[in-house]
Amino acid sequence: MRSPWRATVLGSQMAELLRRPGRFAATGLSLLIAAFVVFGAVMAQQIVSATVVDRFRGTPDAVSLVVTRNDAADIGEAGLDAIRETPGVTEAVGRFDGGAPVGGSAADRYLALAADPGTGPLARVRPVEGAYPSGPRRIAVDTRAAEAYGLVPGSSLTLLLPTPDGESTRRVPVEISGVVRSAATGTGEPTGYASGPDLLRLLGTPGYSRVDVRTETPGAATQAAERIRRAVPGAVVRSGDEVRGEESRAAVADASDTLELAGVFLAVAVGAAVLVATSTFRIVFARRVRQLALLRAVGATSRRLAAALVAEGAVVGLLAGAAGVLAAWGCARLVPAVAGRFGHDLSAPAALPLPQAALTVLGTGLLAVLAVLAPSVAASRVSPLQALRTATSEGSTVNGAGRTVLGVLCAAGAVLLARQQYASLPEPGDTAHDRFAALTLVVVSGGLAFLALIALGPLLVRPVLSALAVPLRRTGAAGRLAVAGVGGAPGRAASVSVVVALGVCLVGSTLTCLASLDAYERYRRTLEAPADFHLYAGEGGTLDRTLVADLAARPELADVTAFRTAEVADDGRSATVTDLDLTTVRSGTGLTARTGALGRLGPAEVVVDAEHAHRLGVAAGDRVTLTSAGRPVRLTVAATLPGAGPHGANFFVTPADLTRLGAGPAPTLITADAAGDGAEGRARAHRAVTETLTGPERGDGRVVAEDAATRAGPDDDLRTMATTVVLLLCLTVLVAVAGVATTASLTVVERRREFGLLRALGLGGAAVHRMVTLECALPGVLGGVLGFALGLPYAWLAVRAAEVSAPFTVPAGQLATVLAALVLVTAAAGTIPALRASRTPPTVAVARGD
Repeated sequence: MRSPWRATVLGSQMAELLRRPGRFAATGLSLLIAAFVVFGAVMAQQIVSATVVDRFRGTPDAVSLVVTRNDAADIGEAGLDAIRETPGVTEAVGRFDGGAPVGGSAADRYLALAADPGTGPLARVRPVEGAYPSGPRRIAVDTRAAEAYGLVPGSSLTLLLPTPDGESTRRVPVEISGVVRSAATGTGEPTGYASGPDLLRLLGTPGYSRVDVRTETPGAATQAAERIRRAVPGAVVRSGDEVRGEESRAAVADASDTLELAGVFLAVAVGAAVLVATSTFRIVFARRVRQLALLRAVGATSRRLAAALVAEGAVVGLLAGAAGVLAAWGCARLVPAVAGRFGHDLSAPAALPLPQAALTVLGTGLLAVLAVLAPSVAASRVSPLQALRTATSEGSTVNGAGRTVLGVLCAAGAVLLARQQYASLPEPGDTAHDRFAALTLVVVSGGLAFLALIALGPLLVRPVLSALAVPLRRTGAAGRLAVAGVGGAPGRAASVSVVVALGVCLVGSTLTCLASLDAYERYRRTLEAPADFHLYAGEGGTLDRTLVADLAARPELADVTAFRTAEVADDGRSATVTDLDLTTVRSGTGLTARTGALGRLGPAEVVVDAEHAHRLGVAAGDRVTLTSAGRPVRLTVAATLPGAGPHGANFFVTPADLTRLGAGPAPTLITADAAGDGAEGRARAHRAVTETLTGPERGDGRVVAEDAATRAGPDDDLRTMATTVVLLLCLTVLVAVAGVATTASLTVVERRREFGLLRALGLGGAAVHRMVTLECALPGVLGGVLGFALGLPYAWLAVRAAEVSAPFTVPAGQLATVLAALVLVTAAAGTIPALRASRTPPTVAVARGD
């Protein structure tokens, strides 16, 4: 028979839930945010998938069949005519994808070329400006090509196409008839378009790689497919839906890395929400200690009381989960419209995914149960005598021996793993280093460190607070009372500060790692393209020494530098040595030395790149031997580089020493910079280089000039990744801010008599408001200090493990902004509780406790 006590205890908790819904709304706020971000990730995946399907697949919706050859051969005009004449076929167009270099010998640019009808249901493109081409040597370009190469309708472009015999290239000028926008915008290459026959004649290609077929009805496609197979021997015919499905899956797979990354950070945000919810439930149950003690006094057992509290938490979790799902669904419906206002085309998600929504709600309920377990067990053990006492707050419940031991063990494990990783860091140039294993070790150590922070947080709050409280105590009574209020409940302050610290640690370490890798990427790109233009002989020979003077005479160019290279052997292996002066190399981060100094290179000395320094085991002051044509030359190492050397060179010596190593007098490389700034200055410099190389005396095309702008593009991918990661990590901070708001709200309810007494003693409402606001801001400060103290050392380890040559760069401005914003946001989270506290009447000080 079911015990009536169980129903009574559970009923009393449900009545409490209905009697004070505001308190439990605050309790479930962190869980609501967790449900919102989880289901928001589901909806984001649907938006991304729908957008990819609509914009990035290359087969139009009107295509019923796609025809290719089983031997990968082209389908000629005869095959295309046979397909068009097949009964049931309404329209058929040939597709062909190719490309050609653009410009003269002074350019290293490329234009992809694709066949497209330009109009009709089978067209992939739509005109934006001008007209679609018709006739020979006319093409339309997409918006990417128009922007990259400065093209407009009516302008011309020179393509470098192979001659019919394939032995050389020919310059073919083409007219730009218009600018188009392609449905397949995910290729990332500047592309030109023309009709199939015109493009085949332009490129001299025998046929098409595929043929897209449209039929009047879907039912006619099956019969048409069989007829096409008979009409075109070796034809492979697939349905348009099948091809579109493959394209969509491939395109969505490109975004899977970002979605998987989002899943990792969402897990962190959910974990933070559980921590905040656990702390909030503990505060709520501490507030209700008299009610729980009365239930114990009238016969409720600890087990039944704990079960009732868990059921109460589950109800809160389910309600919060449902609210979070509905909020995420509403935001997902608004995102495409808002994005359209800012010029970004996003597709709306499909219908509400009920299975995912149900799982999210149930999962939030489970998270609530997990969060309420420990507080409910502790609350159910309350003594019946507590019914005779006034309600007490949390008090000091944090210095458990077991928790301290656990924290010390986790901290010791984190230190040992970090020390092991530090001892195994590779030297620059060590290519055998296992980066994945090293980064995994760093993550495990960081996880143990965070567990130690959770366990030891209450012990760390007071010493850190003591250091931070010095300036606050000088602000008056409000500041001193705020410090006392936070220090009086270290467990509560720690529970919120630890979540803030988690978010700050992840955001700060991520920003630091990305800043370091961005600096390394700019350093590496500068080494690959140390100047705007890089000229060398196409056959690997030497350059005419008069070319340097001709280029230096052009006012559009600056810093024209010629240098020589030679092949030598070090320790039996081939290497490149050059007399390039490293102090003249332009770099966004500055060329630096790992050992020694670059400016001290003198006779019989050498600068060595990181790989060869590591392989030879040398540093500044050591000796190396380079061999050229059987003649050994001993040199002293003046400096070693932290990474590779400019222009792929391994050793850098003085011109006299390079001559000793057998190099000829003629230069092998010439570099030059644009004299003017911006795109216009580079364009003028580009024309100057082209005119110099294509003059009457240098028209043989022997010299190749590379434009550094074509090889060292902007690091948009890294910036996009940085923005995505930081935004995802901000979800953890959002949960922490919700924890600050809920904790402050419950604290104001608990301390009404205290606030009333302060008002009775003469403290004004504005001062009480400042006090509570400062109390809310202090967890942001505590969390920021602890988060940076934990995150920066691990960021250093992660950078060294990922790329040992990367300069460790601390973005002090960004980190200061993060800390300032965090303090302001946590202070703002206490605005409403502070307003309530400031309105507490002095008469509350003499009121009876509940």
